[in-house]
Amino acid sequence: MIDLHIRTATAADAETVLSFWKEAAEGTSITDDVDGVTRLIGRDPDALILAESDGLLVGSVIAGWDGWRASLYRLAVLPSRRRQGIAKALLDAAERRFLAVGGRRGDAMVLEANERAQQAWAAAGYHREDHWRRWVKPFV
Repeated sequence: MIDLHIRTATAADAETVLSFWKEAAEGTSITDDVDGVTRLIGRDPDALILAESDGLLVGSVIAGWDGWRASLYRLAVLPSRRRQGIAKALLDAAERRFLAVGGRRGDAMVLEANERAQQAWAAAGYHREDHWRRWVKPFV
């Protein structure tokens, strides 16, 4: 495994994270802007977990805890750094966080068309629950 530093994001990381997601993450979200990222960090300072190697952002995961559910979003690894244990290190950090606050199960949002991500989540011990569907309604 590479030399990796895992830490939580700060508001100062917002623009870097957004640039990273454009390169490393699949799909986009209505909250993909500086305001959305800084609002996440302001509400839950431990939610956005970053992986850095030699000062370069190489991975991210959002480990959101609302007191009821442990939700995982935006697990992303820089394409040139995949298959080096970065996603595993990020998920380990997220799972430790959830256990510390009383989380019982992690729920991951995974795009239907992203087969690579589905394989990665399965390799990490997660499984698909076909009896649930996500329902959304944009407010703006």
